[in-house]
Amino acid sequence: MKRIAKVSRKTLETNITVEINIDGSGKSKLNSGIGFLDHMLDQISRHGLFDLKIEAKGDLHIDAHHTVEDIGITLGQAFTKAMGDRTGIRRYAHAYVPLDEALSRVVIDISGRPGLEFDSHFTRARVGEFDVDLIHEFFQGFVNHANVTLHVDNIKGENSHHQAETIFKAFGRALRIAVEIDKRVEGTPSTKGSL
Repeated sequence: MKRIAKVSRKTLETNITVEINIDGSGKSKLNSGIGFLDHMLDQISRHGLFDLKIEAKGDLHIDAHHTVEDIGITLGQAFTKAMGDRTGIRRYAHAYVPLDEALSRVVIDISGRPGLEFDSHFTRARVGEFDVDLIHEFFQGFVNHANVTLHVDNIKGENSHHQAETIFKAFGRALRIAVEIDKRVEGTPSTKGSL
């Protein structure tokens, strides 16, 4: 079964379409209107080996908040749709990723229950024009609609760009492992019988 999905979300603030192929090769076509966010989304695609296409128009004349959050929401919705019943997946995964002085850890449970623990103390409030507080908003939107439990920890770092990039790379790598089909798993990896 192909794990692909396309989801559109339109509000008074944003108009977003996300296409995802869980079993892709890491190709992306990204147009959020926010250069730094596109750079981070590309990390998810490349390191997760997900094919990802995102087209977004948002009220950037106000700020990037609605666009970033709604991309997280729409990506979460597309992920849920593409994953189907989640039969045979590994479910749990973690990844550590360094970039020069920065190091982040991401731990994920494809649990069916949304939960986010986010611990990152960025050394600067902005990377270029991008407000780093919005990284939390992106992951909160994703978690709420992908129904996953996610722990994100930036363990160390002095450069906010590096801190952010290690988070997104680690997220892509952990998610890639968690969604892999494990041939030894029969049915759903849960004592409840469902995720």
